[in-house]
Amino acid sequence: MAFPASSKDRQIRVLIVDDSAFMRRAIERLLSQDPRVTVVGSAGDGMEGVKRALELRPDVITMDVEMPRMDGVTAVSEIMQAIPTPIVMVSTLTSEGAATAIRALEAGAVECIGKPSGVSTDLVNVGEKLVEAVERASVARVRRHRISLVPPRPAAPLTAHPGGITGGRMPAHNLLVVGSSTGGPPALTQVIPHLPADLMAAVIVVQHMPAGFTGALARRLDSLSPLAVAEAVEGEPVVNGRVYLAPGDYHLTVTKDKRIHLDQSPTVHGVRPSVDITLFSVTEVFGRAASVAILTGMGKDGAEGAARLEAAGGKVITQDEATCVVYGMPRVATERAQRPTQVPLDQVAPALLKTLPAMRLSR
Repeated sequence: MAFPASSKDRQIRVLIVDDSAFMRRAIERLLSQDPRVTVVGSAGDGMEGVKRALELRPDVITMDVEMPRMDGVTAVSEIMQAIPTPIVMVSTLTSEGAATAIRALEAGAVECIGKPSGVSTDLVNVGEKLVEAVERASVARVRRHRISLVPPRPAAPLTAHPGGITGGRMPAHNLLVVGSSTGGPPALTQVIPHLPADLMAAVIVVQHMPAGFTGALARRLDSLSPLAVAEAVEGEPVVNGRVYLAPGDYHLTVTKDKRIHLDQSPTVHGVRPSVDITLFSVTEVFGRAASVAILTGMGKDGAEGAARLEAAGGKVITQDEATCVVYGMPRVATERAQRPTQVPLDQVAPALLKTLPAMRLSR
């Protein structure tokens, strides 16, 4: 993944917050291998982390999820109110840990990665991902007042279907794609829950996120949305009224017979899943019947795919700079597209709906 040129030449001061002394030392060793990163301090729990953040004013904080006295989610909330700072959550990959990390992202954290196990190969692997996450976080725009979450809304009742678990939904003739990266999870809570239950389209979401976290993100979006949201499954049909979230570490494409295909072919722009990979297949299958919204994120993933989709008659929507945590992906997509519609985050869902025919899902 490409970083802004200016970020490669400056030091990034990092505060480590974790209740394990072993893990604090491990994270410090991993970060210190990059000459751009300087660890300026550490803390053993969330309460001390808030105090040290106020004292040290770091550029980035790495934050454990489960800690005594004050957990990571509470600490993130406190820090974002007192001294907004980019925070990377370092979480265990248990179901509970991943769900808590998603709540931390909603509270203001900008990235999450899996905690290293202590095995040497895992430490090296996670070390690279941790440095990249800290680098991305260092250029994130964070705010004192976070956007409030929409309340959960009841989903439309689904009917039994003899052909499988499609709930009686019709095969999709229209498709909406949403691509996002850094800052994406809380942004998605401002888009997906605002799509109606009677949507005459399917929705695919590609969020740059490690394996182990996308399931928790899907469950969180599902709890907020009138549409059914789940991690995509190999071979399932693309039907109206469903939101398919690309699983972490898998590219998602749509086959000619409108089914989901997942694979682990090489990364694109350093990421997997890639928005571009999804859009290339969507353009071939749906063409002018598809639209894409590119949300906050670093790099250029999604820009080429958006341009191809537009050339085939599809519509391109991009999030504006003022509401982005990182104005990278939307900026490049706006530059590459010929007729993009750029809107604030709270207008992305309405803009997507305007691209669809004036129909609703038959029930």
